[in-house]
Amino acid sequence: MEISKDLLELLLPSFIVNHFTFIRSNSSEECLHLHFEEKNDETLFKDSEFESKGYHKEIISEDFLLRGKLVYLYIKRRRWTDLDTQEILQRDLNTIAKGTRMTEGFF
Repeated sequence: MEISKDLLELLLPSFIVNHFTFIRSNSSEECLHLHFEEKNDETLFKDSEFESKGYHKEIISEDFLLRGKLVYLYIKRRRWTDLDTQEILQRDLNTIAKGTRMTEGFF
C-alpha cells in the first residue's frame, strides 16, 4: 500500500512529515506499520562541519487507532559526527515537538 504525503500530513504530527522520510508501510487485519527515517538536513548544525554517521537504534511507538487498526511508527533517528570535535550530534526534537504529546522514547 502506497501512502501519499497529503494523507500523512492529515494523520501525523507535522514534524514527522517535515523532518522524516516515509520509507514504507505494511498492513495486516490488526495493524498498520509505518516506517520513517530522519532526513539528512545539511543546514542543521550551522556552526560546525559534520557528516551523517548512520542512525540510532530504531524507535517503535504505538500511535492512535486508525479504523480499528493499531498503528505503529518505526522511527530511525539520524546521528551526525562533528568533524572537528568528533562529538556525536542529533536533532533537538524538544524544539520541534513543542506543544505535542510524545513519549520520552522519541528523545
